[in-house]
Amino acid sequence: MSELVVLQTALFLPALEVEALIEGQIIVAIPRKFIHPGQRFALYPANVSINLLPNEQHYRSNFLPVVQNFIGNLSTETALIKAWAKCELCQMLNAPESLEALSRLTIWTTEVFQQTLVQKPYIFLAFLRVHLLPEPQEITVQHQSGHFLPLPNCLTVSEEKPVLNDRAFAQRKQQLEKLEPPLHPELEELQSAIASLTISQPAAKQLDDDIKVFLGWSSNQPTNPLDLDLGWIQKIAEVGNSSDGHTFEKLVRRGLLKLGFTGSGLNPDATGGAGGMDFYAEQPYPIVGECKATKTEKVTDGTPAQLLKIGINHLGKVQYENSIKLVVAAGELNFYALRTATENQMNVISPETLQKLVELQAHYKNSINLLELKESLQQAPFGLAEDKLNTYIDKVEQSIKLRSHIIQLVKNYLQNSGIESAGVEALHGAYFGSHPPQPIKTAEMHEILIEVSSPLTGYLGRIKSSDWKGDRFYFLRDLPINQK
Repeated sequence: MSELVVLQTALFLPALEVEALIEGQIIVAIPRKFIHPGQRFALYPANVSINLLPNEQHYRSNFLPVVQNFIGNLSTETALIKAWAKCELCQMLNAPESLEALSRLTIWTTEVFQQTLVQKPYIFLAFLRVHLLPEPQEITVQHQSGHFLPLPNCLTVSEEKPVLNDRAFAQRKQQLEKLEPPLHPELEELQSAIASLTISQPAAKQLDDDIKVFLGWSSNQPTNPLDLDLGWIQKIAEVGNSSDGHTFEKLVRRGLLKLGFTGSGLNPDATGGAGGMDFYAEQPYPIVGECKATKTEKVTDGTPAQLLKIGINHLGKVQYENSIKLVVAAGELNFYALRTATENQMNVISPETLQKLVELQAHYKNSINLLELKESLQQAPFGLAEDKLNTYIDKVEQSIKLRSHIIQLVKNYLQNSGIESAGVEALHGAYFGSHPPQPIKTAEMHEILIEVSSPLTGYLGRIKSSDWKGDRFYFLRDLPINQK
C-alpha cells in the first residue's frame, strides 16, 4: 500500500495547463518561483489569465483544440482540484537557443519563453509527477495570482493513481532534459486534429486514447473497449433463427460492412438487395449472397437456386462466377438444397458463425484479414462451410493470443531485468521459457514485434537499427484477451 501524504498547499497554475498535466500531454509546469525537488502540493486550476500573451500566441497550435473545448467549461465560482503533484526536478533555463526545442516538447510557444526572459533572468521549469485524487475536491475560487496558496482543508492523498507509470515518466523526463526531438510529431498533429471530435464521437475518443498511450501521454491500461456495435452484432444469430427475414438481411449487410466489405449492395437500411440479391459487396472482392431466416423449417432448394438465378441475371455469368457465393441460413439444408449449393461452389454458414466472425472484428479491430478469408471461402469443400470458417476463426484467435503473449513477455522481461528496451534475440530466448502458445523462429518473432509496435497498433515502441537484429523494443500497453 502506498504512503499517505497530507497536502496543505496548492500550486497556482492556469487551468488549461493543469488539464494538460492531468492528460499527460506535459510533465512540466512554468512556476513563478523555484520549487524545491521533493515538495508535494495540489494542483489549483486558476480560472484567470496569468499568461503574458493571448491563448493563440501562448500555446502551440496542436494544443489549441484543447483550449477551445475546455475554456467554456470553467466556473467563476468554484475550482475543481483533480490532482496533486510531486516536484521531481526544477531547472532554471536562460539559453535562447534551447527555447525552440523546449517548445516542441511542450504546449507553449517559443514566444512565451522569449517574453518571459525579457521580464526576468530565468525560466523555471518544474518536472511534476502528477497523481489523480480518488475524488475531485471542489473549493471556492481563490482570487490570487501568486505562487502557492493554502488549501481551506488539508488533503490526504496517496500515489495509487499516477497519470504516468514510472517508465513512461522517466522516458519523458529524459527527453525533456536532453531536449530530444519529438519521436512522432505527425501523430501529435493527428491527435490535435481529432481532439475536437472526442466529445461527440466515441470512435474518435477511442482513437484519441490510443494515440495518447502510444505518444506516452497516458499509461492507462484499460481492458479492450466495448465496441458500441456489439448490441446489434449479438442479435445476428437470434434474428437469424426467427421468422424476421427482413431484419436478418439488414443485420447480415451491417455485419459485412463491419468486416470491411463495401458496395452499393450492402445498404443496411434497404428493404431488399439490388436486383433482388440479398447482399452484394464489390470491394475488396465481389461477394454475392442470400439470407434465410427460419425458426424450425428446413432450408429448401429454393434458397441456393434463387442465389444462382438472381446472381447471374443481375451480374452476368462471368461476374457472378468470379464472385464469392455465400448463403447465411438458419436451419438444416435438405438434400436438394445441399446438392445445389455444393455443385455451384456456394458457402453455406449459419447466423451463429457469421456472428462469431463479426464479434471477433468488434473485439479486435482489423483482426479479420479479408484476403485470408477469401482464400478460405474459395477452397473446397463447398456447401456446408461451417468447419472451414470456424478453422479460420480459430486461426485468428490463436494469432491474437500469440501477440498478446509476446507483448506481455516484453513487459515482464523489461520489468524483471530493469532495462529500458530489449533486442529481438534476447526476447526470443526469453520466449521459450514463458510457456509459449506455439514455437516461432527469431525472424517470425521480429515480424510480430514490428507489427505490434507500429503507430496504428501502439502496443510496443521500437528503436530502429540499421540491422533488424539490432532493433530494440519497449512496452507501451497490454493487449487484453476477452474471456469467453
